[in-house]
Amino acid sequence: MKKSADRATLSLREASKPVPLASVEACDHERFRSGIDEFDRVLGGGLVAGSVVLLGGAPGIGKSTLLLQVCLRLAGAIRPTGKCLYVTGEESARQVKLRASRLGEPSENLYVMAETHVTLIESAARELNPELMVIDSVQTLQLPELESAPGTVSQVRESAAYIGRLAKEMGIAVILVGHINKEGVLAGPKVLEHIVDVVLILEGDRHLVYRVLRGVKNRYGSTNEIGVFSMEADGLKEVADPSEAFLAERPSGVPGSVVVVSLEGARPLLVEVQALLASSGYATPRRTVTGVDPNRVALLLAVLEKQAGLTLGGYDAFVKVSGGLRLDEPGVDLGITLALASAFRARPVDPLVAVAGEVGLGGEVRGVARLDQRLAEAARLGFRRVIVPAGAARGAARTLHPGGEQVELVAVRTLAEAMAASMG
Repeated sequence: MKKSADRATLSLREASKPVPLASVEACDHERFRSGIDEFDRVLGGGLVAGSVVLLGGAPGIGKSTLLLQVCLRLAGAIRPTGKCLYVTGEESARQVKLRASRLGEPSENLYVMAETHVTLIESAARELNPELMVIDSVQTLQLPELESAPGTVSQVRESAAYIGRLAKEMGIAVILVGHINKEGVLAGPKVLEHIVDVVLILEGDRHLVYRVLRGVKNRYGSTNEIGVFSMEADGLKEVADPSEAFLAERPSGVPGSVVVVSLEGARPLLVEVQALLASSGYATPRRTVTGVDPNRVALLLAVLEKQAGLTLGGYDAFVKVSGGLRLDEPGVDLGITLALASAFRARPVDPLVAVAGEVGLGGEVRGVARLDQRLAEAARLGFRRVIVPAGAARGAARTLHPGGEQVELVAVRTLAEAMAASMG
């Protein structure tokens, strides 16, 4: 008991004292770029020295490939004097070398270590003093003083906290790889997301070409940015023009297809939303949704039936966002409802029309943020008309196509007006 009291007294004696916030000296975080622009965009401009990043994703989605590419760039042409340490707990050093050989030429400054014991990893990090350390994965780490098996809640939490303290003390950037469970969330304790500084999720379908890197938490930047990659034979490639890529295979003159102008962080994206209605053979119609919240689609179906007079109760509804992208912002509501209405009426929407707007329960079309940026992106890709909320259209700037023609803004107040403007 006396020792516990002595430790408590010492803790109180060494506790920091409160100081006026105005007297605290502010300074920018020291960043360094990885050489992969889409990766740096999501991070907020690059990796921060002393930060801990958690990268999650489904098995086989490309997490290890992306991070090995980051290490190859960073230890090679980007910072030839810097060192990277790639710690693997799931593969051998030889397996990592085989993967690296098809991604690029390994640099002498890229080190690999097949180890799971945290204390041994710490010893290697202190000896090497790298700029970046990647640990693949956090579920394989173990502290010898804990009796539980690797991957358990206590091991994952304590190992991540130990690595976090090491990163702060040495001033090195650390990236931890985390697994995604079948519910689509990071496996392990939820507190792990509070221990780290940045949480990134790599999304996409393993059977499709595109991958989306999305920020979930970022103490050093925005959490709304996304990075878009395509999976090729020689690794993940940056997609410089995501809007053009997502619309490359869009069919023309097909009912149920609508182009929406979404906004992901500061980046406007044009994406195709598809809808299909089929007569239901069940008492309760099916609602199958990919790429948007199923509850939102159910809400919009109810609005279409109640406010627009479309009898949808006897139809199975299928809604999909092309390219494997997931859309969360309210500005895609109008595109989803018009795609469903187009499928119901069997009338295609003009392929040169794009839409953006939130739909309320009363059938009204509400404003969206950063309309000027959305319009500029639609104009760049050649869309002639953009259906937008009337309230937002009043403050929109004049937008021109690259050829000099002005984009026609179609301002609508209700869902009925939007349906008339898009399908006649």
